[in-house]
Amino acid sequence: MQAFFKSIQRKTVQIISEQFLKFRATEHTFMILVAIIIGFLGGLGGVGIQYLIKLFQEIFWGDWNLGLDYLSNVSIYKKILAPTVGGLFVGLIVFLVAKEAKGHGVPEVMESIALRNGLIRVRVVFAKLLASAICIGSGGSTGREGPVIQIGASVGSAIGQFLRVNPERMKIFVACGAAAGIAAAFNAPVAGALFSIEIILGDFGVAQFSPIVIASVVATVVSRWFLGNFPAFEVPKYQLVSPVELIPYAILGILSGLVALLFIKTLYSIEDYFEKLKLHDIIKTMIGGLMIGLMGIFIPHIYGVGYNSMNLALLGELPWLLMLGLIFFKILATSISLGSGGSGGIFAPSLFLGTMTGGFFGALVHQVMPEYSASSGAYSLVGMGAVVAGATHAPITAILIIFEMTNDYAIILPLMISSIIATVLTTKLKKESIYTLKLIRRGVDLFRGREVNVLRALKVSQIMSKKPIIIRPDLNLTELLELVVSQPNTHFFVVNHKNELVGSVSLQDVRRVLLDQDYLTDWLIALDLVNSDIPRIEANDDLASVMKLFGLYDVEEIPVVDSEKKVHIIGSVQRMDIINIYNKELVKRNLGQEISGSVKLLEKIQTVDFIDDYLMAEIPVPRSFVGKSIEEINIRAKYQVQILMIKRKDPDNEYNQIVPLPGEKFIKEDLLVVMAKSKEIENFKHVS
Repeated sequence: MQAFFKSIQRKTVQIISEQFLKFRATEHTFMILVAIIIGFLGGLGGVGIQYLIKLFQEIFWGDWNLGLDYLSNVSIYKKILAPTVGGLFVGLIVFLVAKEAKGHGVPEVMESIALRNGLIRVRVVFAKLLASAICIGSGGSTGREGPVIQIGASVGSAIGQFLRVNPERMKIFVACGAAAGIAAAFNAPVAGALFSIEIILGDFGVAQFSPIVIASVVATVVSRWFLGNFPAFEVPKYQLVSPVELIPYAILGILSGLVALLFIKTLYSIEDYFEKLKLHDIIKTMIGGLMIGLMGIFIPHIYGVGYNSMNLALLGELPWLLMLGLIFFKILATSISLGSGGSGGIFAPSLFLGTMTGGFFGALVHQVMPEYSASSGAYSLVGMGAVVAGATHAPITAILIIFEMTNDYAIILPLMISSIIATVLTTKLKKESIYTLKLIRRGVDLFRGREVNVLRALKVSQIMSKKPIIIRPDLNLTELLELVVSQPNTHFFVVNHKNELVGSVSLQDVRRVLLDQDYLTDWLIALDLVNSDIPRIEANDDLASVMKLFGLYDVEEIPVVDSEKKVHIIGSVQRMDIINIYNKELVKRNLGQEISGSVKLLEKIQTVDFIDDYLMAEIPVPRSFVGKSIEEINIRAKYQVQILMIKRKDPDNEYNQIVPLPGEKFIKEDLLVVMAKSKEIENFKHVS
């Protein structure tokens, strides 16, 4: 009886697996359904972080809805203590749970697409959600949009990993999650989709656009269900008073671009400053929180996201001098919060800076030409989009977000003019955006294509030789020459009696003394030839930085040392090994596209040249295979062919593509997509 139930269980699992593989092969339906799931979960993430922020505001400040009036009257010790303690908890989460939760999040998502085909650790969802909510709720001067984007992207990646999809689908799922995050944050579905395309993927030619839009729409529906159908900001109706007013709006574009550049410069300068501090990372986040608390004593507007202050500026209720000062204070506060290791986004701070820049400038314009200009609130609205466009280099997203937030077309022309001018100015003065600059500093150049980043994704530990040629310092010339002849290596590493690396002796060093071999044989030793000025790398270093060292030092082999004891050699890496693995990775990354294109071509012809002397062919399943599995037949060992895919008819007589598991059993009328050399293909065609 037990065997019977096990048989039933095995058959049930097999049927479910087969049905799932069939469903996964239906490209459009599968992608749409998964996009709906990602959109739903991403929307919940966007709603969840808002409730969590309010919860932590209640815990740290004693008020669920933290307003400027309340902050102005709260005790000084609470103003200092709340962000400091918040910094402690954020530091603990980042240090103990997930380092990816540090900072503003979006560059990490972009990096995962560029280097890891969209793979993001599942724990990032929870770490980022909690760390950002604590940081913002305790008074940290960051935004909630960046975290929601990273949370949504992590959800998309987790689902892709669970379903074991290919890299191209994985990237689409990550983009779906990012779109869901921004859509839920701003109640702006179109802007969410465009943000994901323009910033996360950086490719308007993406093949799968529908799933991204659907995920964005579903996230918006979830957000509206829980939070109501309200725009992110309540603003009056503005309009262009006079065509003459386009000139001030153009000037506002220039000012917004300069503010965006100042923000980028300050953010990364303060990040560098904290990076150099010889303190534990948790202490750094506490110091950052303490500094925010001290600033907040005098300027409570810097605490948190800052939506209350932004709403006042949009309504024209803030003095122009205060708005001018808030530009610089907010830049400093956000840079400290994020630079010290806090968690949050830069999108809301960019909106804040734009609001204050536009409000300050608009107030001056309205004083000079009141009959030909709108109130300062209209300029705040336009400045909001312009600074975001300048900082992110994404004008389309910025324009659409402001448009969807206001549902007002009247302001669209000034908004376009200011945003485009701000973007042009910032891209001319600084090629990298606030997001891509972080990646460039890590050596990831998105502008130069994915191939440039291949080595950045690989580690020394993956290719290092654990048996470098190690010699003692007193090795004489005769012994050294025997070693040179017997070993293929070009570098020999010298260690002292404490097993500490002293330097290396290269083949070139040995060649230089060969002419004087007769005179030097008796007294020349390895220590006399050693070069102590050699680079040293660690197993965790990426191959991109190692390749740069090869160029700088003009060597063929570099020693790998222990990460703790920097003088103990544990291996070595040769230049040719890096070149070889680079070429292999390029082939692997292009292989998926090659297979996809070849399978489509097989529908027209039965055999396609693939790579080198391998062919891809579509062959009807042999009769002797029917009812048997790949594992039972042992096809690869017996026939020297690789089954890439099975094309199987569904009830509608349409062929579905199945990526087979070893236990997959063949049925009548299956078509097998196989890869092998031409001779093996021909032999396999004649199997009965």
